Formats: sequence, C-alpha cells, structure tokens
Amino acid sequence: MAQETIADSDIHAAAMQVAAGIGWRRTRLADIAEEAGLTLAELHARYNSKEAVLDGLFRHVDRIVLEGAQKSADEDTSYRDRLFDILMQRFDALNPYKDGIRAVVRDAGGGGIAEMLCGGCRLLRSMRWMLEAAGISTAGWFGGLRVKGLAVVFAATVQVWLRDDSEDMAKTMAALDRNLKRAEQVATMRSPFGRGRRADDAPDLDADPAPAT
Repeated sequence: MAQETIADSDIHAAAMQVAAGIGWRRTRLADIAEEAGLTLAELHARYNSKEAVLDGLFRHVDRIVLEGAQKSADEDTSYRDRLFDILMQRFDALNPYKDGIRAVVRDAGGGGIAEMLCGGCRLLRSMRWMLEAAGISTAGWFGGLRVKGLAVVFAATVQVWLRDDSEDMAKTMAALDRNLKRAEQVATMRSPFGRGRRADDAPDLDADPAPAT
C-alpha cells in the first residue's frame, strides 16, 4: 500500500492495536510503522515520536466531535445538554481505540489517566474546543476556569468509560451526567459552565441558552 493511501487515522489505529497487544511502554515506532504498512522513514515524515502519534489521535477525535457538533447543533437545548451530547460524541469517537487507550493508561503508572490525557496539555486544548462547540465562551480567566472544570469532569468520566463494555455506554452516560451535576454544584450560583458568551449572563447548566439578539 502506497504511503499516500494510508491515512493518519490508520496510523492512530495501528498504534492503538499494537499497544493493546504488547502495552504502550513496549510499543516502538518501528512496530507502529509495520502495523500501519509504512516504512520507518515514512512514519518519521508524519510523526517524530509516540507522543506525537497519541497527540494526533486526540486531534483526530477533536475534529470528529466538532464536525458532529456542528451538524447536530440545536439552539433550543440547555448548555448542560449540549455538553453532555458533545462529550458522549467524544466517547463514541474514542470507542474504536479503547483497548489501546487502556494500555496507555495502564503503562502510565502513577500518572494514569491524567498523564495520558494531559500530555502536552492536550486535554485542556480539547476541552476548550468542546466548550466552544457547546456555545460556551472560553475567553478570559473565567473561561479558563470553565476549561479546567470540564477537564476534571471528562477525566473522571474516562475512568468509568474504560470499564464500560456495554453497547449503549449506560454507565458512562450516568457517570457523565453525575459529574456534570457535581461540577455545577461546586460552582454554585455562578456556574462557569452555565455562562454563555455574554459576560453578564449566567444561566445554570439546566437553563436554555439565551436567544440570539
């Protein structure tokens, strides 16, 4: 197979396939290249490290979710419902790589999920885009709090998702709903998730977004 016919997503899938088989720590760039049908030189032309491959995977997932969020956008739903739907779309996009991600988390040792997700601040970057897709501003210091809060919600839910092998992801959905509610409770009256694009408007997560003016 010619290099140009091998998509980046094929490389991500190959990396996770190898990791699921022998563990992420033992996975070599040469193993990923062989599984993907590339020479080592061809893989090097796209990625310069295993971390870069992993980062590419999560950027790929970001794109899938953002495209899906744009197609399914509904201004009549509440901010919490938007976030719930967007993050569940994210878990759907991650599902094909779950065995490999389990291996990455397992081999991260003490860092676990935090190390796997936060390498190169990738989790904060992704959560910033997820909030924007939900119509929630990430600008300024308050926006930064929203990003960090959603990162905590997502990382906590990942722990359940990794153990959830059901087809409907019922346990993951329940955990995500619970974690979003907890985040709102911590934020009390002025939830960082609930505030939309206007600095003077602070609806809670259950509130419907304010109509455009």
